[in-house]
Amino acid sequence: MNKASILVVDDEEGIRHGLENLFRRQGWTVHTADGFEAALAAAGRYALDVALVDLRLRTGKNGIDLLVELKRQEPDLIVIVITGYGSIDTAVTSLKSGAADYFLKPIDNSKLLEAIRRHLELRTLQNENRFLKDELDRRCLPHQFLTRDPALLALLAKADKVKDSNATVLITGESGTGKEVLARYIHFTSNRAQAGFIGLNCAALSESLLLSELFGHERGAFTGAVERRRGKFELADGGTLFLDEIGDMSLETQAKVLRVIEESSFERVGGTKSITVDVRIIAATNQDLPSLIRAGRFREDLFYRINVVALHLTPLRERREDIELLARHFLKKFSERYLRPQPPLSAEAFAALQVQQWPGNARELENLINQFVLLGAMPGSPKGPQPPEPEPEHSLPGQPLKQALAALTNHCERRLIADCLRRNGGNKSRSARELGITRKTLARKIALHGLQGAR
Repeated sequence: MNKASILVVDDEEGIRHGLENLFRRQGWTVHTADGFEAALAAAGRYALDVALVDLRLRTGKNGIDLLVELKRQEPDLIVIVITGYGSIDTAVTSLKSGAADYFLKPIDNSKLLEAIRRHLELRTLQNENRFLKDELDRRCLPHQFLTRDPALLALLAKADKVKDSNATVLITGESGTGKEVLARYIHFTSNRAQAGFIGLNCAALSESLLLSELFGHERGAFTGAVERRRGKFELADGGTLFLDEIGDMSLETQAKVLRVIEESSFERVGGTKSITVDVRIIAATNQDLPSLIRAGRFREDLFYRINVVALHLTPLRERREDIELLARHFLKKFSERYLRPQPPLSAEAFAALQVQQWPGNARELENLINQFVLLGAMPGSPKGPQPPEPEPEHSLPGQPLKQALAALTNHCERRLIADCLRRNGGNKSRSARELGITRKTLARKIALHGLQGAR
């Protein structure tokens, strides 16, 4: 609320001065204009939250014309009409034209302040509701980082020390080690937990789309931009922006992100207004950024900006005490998701999991357990009542346990990718996002498994 920016439009200097003082005492930023043209100039120059518009203006068009134009340029702008010549007709016309409220002069200051606060709170709720499903999905995703590994426990303790600060964090590690889970842990256990956690995979989008996703765009900024759109930086205001695969970001986009980190402000694509945000940035990569710097593919100044706090996640094969912990967690998770009894796993099955190298790390283990809950068999499962057996051609009789598990893992991965591609009509980008991998990784696995029909 303290960041509200208000435009007062009235041709009476005394009223402009009085309202300006009233709003400044609330800690709000105030701009004033005495007519139609001056008001439009101010709206074009500043990012506004509220505009108070007098119906009768001596210069230029009247207040209704100004109201309509302001709402056309900024649909989310809260416009409150004030007038000394009120009538039912003017009130109805104002509200039909997009006014949020209507006040007669002389204005009751306390009621005006109450109305502005109410409309600001309502707009915040409306903005949040636009992305409610997305945010609910994000909050349902895991942010509890499970580990028994002493090195990772020390890393979590380090994260706890800095999570309430504004310091940028760089999380490194192989694909599937839990970089996004750690980022969520930092956000949802911090003093920013009530604000948004907004994630973006920098490798999944073209440069033009990435710029639009990060900074938003104005209507008409490019072909297909039929309306204004807020970007991830705006949506994450007060919260956390997670930039996954930041090593895949182009040098031009890196420069723009660096500016936001340094100045806490940016302009939408195709726009000129400077938008100020309070965003905590967590970046992640599975690449060697110092090597990219030497190759001229990553900005050194951006690296030092995002690497204030460095957290490195070791691969699953180097923390084998976590394998059983994670496997049991995933068993419970998928059994609850599919409303099925939790299937048992024998000591032999857990031992088989322990000897795998897990090149896909925790994500690979999660996918395997997901398939086990769905398909109902894994080498080393105990005797007795069992879930349904898998397809006969994949029962893998007579093979050593290690080779059998590797073959089943390969089969499960192929089925999982094939099902995902089928659900998404063969679209690689959507499928990669659903699977939690990059588009490049998905393309490689499609070729590996001989899957066709993806685009």
